[in-house]
Amino acid sequence: MKLCAVQLASCKGDLGRNLARHLRCIEQAAALGAELVVFPELSLTGYEPTLARQVALPVTSARLQPLQAHCDQFGITVAAGLPLPTAQGIRIGMPILRPGLPPLAYTKQRLHGDELPFFSPGDQSLVFASGQLKLGPAICYESMFIEHAAQARAQGAELYLVSVAKTAKGIREGHEHYPEVARTLGFAVLLANCVGPADTFIGAGGSAAWDSQGNLLAALDDRSEGLILLDTASNTASGVPLDMSGT
Repeated sequence: MKLCAVQLASCKGDLGRNLARHLRCIEQAAALGAELVVFPELSLTGYEPTLARQVALPVTSARLQPLQAHCDQFGITVAAGLPLPTAQGIRIGMPILRPGLPPLAYTKQRLHGDELPFFSPGDQSLVFASGQLKLGPAICYESMFIEHAAQARAQGAELYLVSVAKTAKGIREGHEHYPEVARTLGFAVLLANCVGPADTFIGAGGSAAWDSQGNLLAALDDRSEGLILLDTASNTASGVPLDMSGT
């Protein structure tokens, strides 16, 4: 199975433009044979906690229909990032759109301290199937606790699907932590980080893939938009420049 992590610069609070860029990424990933694509944390709005309440949308919103249409057209699963409104408050969400199926939504369970004024923590773990592969999603801060990955592994996940918005320091720490997760738990890790301005920091890229022994298969640089294409059948991965012409 081929999976794709997108390293993307989102436009602050601009759902329309970000959505158009997501669609272009999905098209490129599908042309490369990907069956699943994962985007950075809060990719559809940018990682902007102070705007979260005003830009939050449910996964059933008609504004996300173009994403679902692309899933159906290209036979691809899409894990994007979006603030989600719930009865408990706004949550950092990962809408998971699948071809011909109802959407799923995973929400970040462990929040960083500076997120607490803006978001409520999720309270449900999730493992979902894409093709023959079972995946455990994780969103940024919680993925730095091996207990989170261990729970996904115990629920049958065969790959840890990590969506983040990390600084240079954060991504350095991640590149030390995620191979240890892979080695300890015996499953691959696919990481999507943002680049460019986000909240009060600069996204530092470094999107990457590790195999189940913790070997780094491919990684992107700290500033360029691009794709990591992971082939689980051959246990190989490669970095591909992102073509955003026309968006």
